[in-house]
Amino acid sequence: QLVESGGGTAQARGSLRLSCAASGYTANMNCMAWFRQAPGMERVGVVAMYTSDQRTYYDDSVKGRFTISQDKTESAFYLQMDSLKLEDTAMYYCAASRQRPYRATILRPGDYAYWGQGTQVTVS
Repeated sequence: QLVESGGGTAQARGSLRLSCAASGYTANMNCMAWFRQAPGMERVGVVAMYTSDQRTYYDDSVKGRFTISQDKTESAFYLQMDSLKLEDTAMYYCAASRQRPYRATILRPGDYAYWGQGTQVTVS
């Protein structure tokens, strides 16, 4: 089970930190990622991390502004979002894969079997 928290409303150029708590069978996955979906838009990958070596891959739209991190002791993942922009407004989802996605597809939703319920981020 994946449970996100930390969403809310922030001003442009502000910050938010999202959390994803993994439990049960999702606590030991090869890859964790954050996705987002704006109204009427497709779900897109924001960042993904291979848990074994912590290699991370960011979408160009968030590079230098968002940071993914993990706390293995707590089976939790975080997304620190800084310098927020209006276009960051979306529902954010935590996702996990038992497999190790190829680098070319690591930000595609189809590579992830486990999803959280989402947390809303609104930038005004």
